[in-house]
Amino acid sequence: MLDRWTLTLIKPPLNRLARRFDHRGIRANQVTLAGFALGLLVVPLLAFQLYALALIAVVLNRLADGLDGELARLQGATDGGALLDIVLDFIFYAAVVAGFALANPADNALAAALLLWGFMGTASSFLAYAILAERRKLSSMTYPSKGFYYLEGLAEGTETIAFLVAMCLFPGHFAGLAWAFFGLCVITTATRVVGGYHSLKDDPATARQDV
Repeated sequence: MLDRWTLTLIKPPLNRLARRFDHRGIRANQVTLAGFALGLLVVPLLAFQLYALALIAVVLNRLADGLDGELARLQGATDGGALLDIVLDFIFYAAVVAGFALANPADNALAAALLLWGFMGTASSFLAYAILAERRKLSSMTYPSKGFYYLEGLAEGTETIAFLVAMCLFPGHFAGLAWAFFGLCVITTATRVVGGYHSLKDDPATARQDV
């Protein structure tokens, strides 16, 4: 929901940094993989309740995620790069939640399980629509440079980052934050499914198939 505004703010500095990386011959996929490796450090860091270090890993991962996109636009985006970007993002998000479950299973495990359930809904609705949008040659007017075309929702990248940061800053409130974000994920999934169904149902190609 907030991505359209945050992307406008962070794009110029990321573009400048990407140009420096490009000048040094650093490839977009290298940044993607390095950011993912840094991001996975959150699992042991959270398991040992090193929350400040885990927050640094989260921030570095998200910085790499923005940087690799800018690099890809400079160097030429590829389908392989887009695949790496989105799949590794979802794995990272789940890793953070798993880390909090390991940190305090008694208090966090149930909330973590429900939040992972919510992530399944947002991820599947995101990717399923992207596949069908590509088949129909649809393109996004809001995010024209994205590798995937997807429906917007309450829980997008900005909201996800905000909740992950809040969880690291206030680990004692993980359960409450997870429940709140689970609610946003449920609403996002429902609106994407309903909106996506109606947008695809009315497509002329679908109508011809139903005849």
